[in-house]
Amino acid sequence: MTLAPHTALIGFDAVKSFISVARDEYEACTPQEPPSCFALLLGTVDDGVAAITSVQFATNVRATDPMALEEFSSSIEPCFGSAYRNPRRGFWCSSQDLLRIHRQADRDGAEILGSIHLHPDWHRIGPPEERGLRISEEPTPMDRYMLDNSRYPVNMICYLESGPQGVSAALAAWGPPPEGEVAAPCPRLLLRFSAS
Repeated sequence: MTLAPHTALIGFDAVKSFISVARDEYEACTPQEPPSCFALLLGTVDDGVAAITSVQFATNVRATDPMALEEFSSSIEPCFGSAYRNPRRGFWCSSQDLLRIHRQADRDGAEILGSIHLHPDWHRIGPPEERGLRISEEPTPMDRYMLDNSRYPVNMICYLESGPQGVSAALAAWGPPPEGEVAAPCPRLLLRFSAS
C-alpha cells in the first residue's frame, strides 16, 4: 500500500455475512456479557480506494492469551476503566487465525486491510454503571487506541441497536488516528457498497 485510502468499497454479501453473525451475538448478550464480533477485512488498495473482497472471522483469545491478558491489565484497564476487567470486553485476534488469514490473502492476491467489529447500543442494554458513554458507529477512546496500535488503513464499526422496527445497523469506515496521537479523531473514510 502506498497512500492511505480515502474510500472503502465493500460488497453487500460481505456486509451481510458480518451483520448476520453480529446480530446473533447481539441477541445473545447480557448486561454482564457484552457481544463480541470481529473480523478481518481482506482486499486491495488502488488509487485511494480500499476494495474489500472478503470478511474473515477470527477467534478472540482476549481471555486466554498471556500477551492479551498483560496488555489489558497493565495498559488498557488503567487507561480506559475497570469495565475492561471483563474478558468479553475487547478483542485479541488469535495468532493462528491471523497467520491463516494472511496466507489466504496471499493466495488471493490480497492483503489484510483492517478489521470490522460490533458496537451494540450498550448505553441502553449494558449494566447501569456503563450507560453514560453513548456508543455508535464512531470510534470510542479504546477503539482509537487499538486503531493506533494496529495501523490498519481501514477499520469498520458496525453499530446495532434495537428500536420499534426491530434491530437496525449503521456502518462506518475509519482510518487510524495520526500516528502516536491516540486522542486525535480518526479520519472517516467514504463508505461505498458494491453490488457486483
